[in-house]
Amino acid sequence: MSTTGYTARPQGRRRTLFLLGLTAIFVAYFLVWLPGPGAGLQLIGIEIGEWIKFLGVGALRNLFYLPPIVLGLCIALWAAGWPNNRPQTWLARGLAVSVALLAFPAVAAIQLEPPGEWAWRLGMIGLVAAVAAAGVLLARRATPPAWLWLLLAAVAAVGAVLPTWAYLSVLPVVREIMRRPVGIGPGVWLNAAGALLVMVVAVAEWSDARRAAQKSAAAPEAAAH
Repeated sequence: MSTTGYTARPQGRRRTLFLLGLTAIFVAYFLVWLPGPGAGLQLIGIEIGEWIKFLGVGALRNLFYLPPIVLGLCIALWAAGWPNNRPQTWLARGLAVSVALLAFPAVAAIQLEPPGEWAWRLGMIGLVAAVAAAGVLLARRATPPAWLWLLLAAVAAVGAVLPTWAYLSVLPVVREIMRRPVGIGPGVWLNAAGALLVMVVAVAEWSDARRAAQKSAAAPEAAAH
């Protein structure tokens, strides 16, 4: 397998696991995160950030918008360096931005709430768009850099740890307000599991790409001797 294969797309079983991890992050955002006592308090991932703000947790609520941002960044980094002349490349870049838009604040929030409540999300969506655009330039290289996989792994780790930590941090406040033993919904666990799976595959791909690059560099030296 070529170095380009390592740094551009995972192959075989790893590719399946990688796509499974990305899918898990997406599905988790539409599953229950906060299993409240009533139907109206069964909050899914896409809802919890808006509900949590009424608890006075401040900037911590921004972490509940990370899953679509992380997913968008992972897709954008994965597609970075893909050939620009393939429709799949542009579909992947468009998908990265589209997924990130799930974190887009409501128009009413932008109009009525202070920038501290929504500016961070707009900035993160802009970052996803910038990474997707940067992939156009990376595609002109003969071999996409191996560090793309390492960066992708770091992003996935953030997506696994920070939203889970945010939920566990606000859980005591939620329990006190509801006066009930509220638990942890399946969306929290599935998001963490999906992001960790993406991270593991990305680290494995980075390791293989680095070894392939080292062998490629060593080959001319061996031939010279």
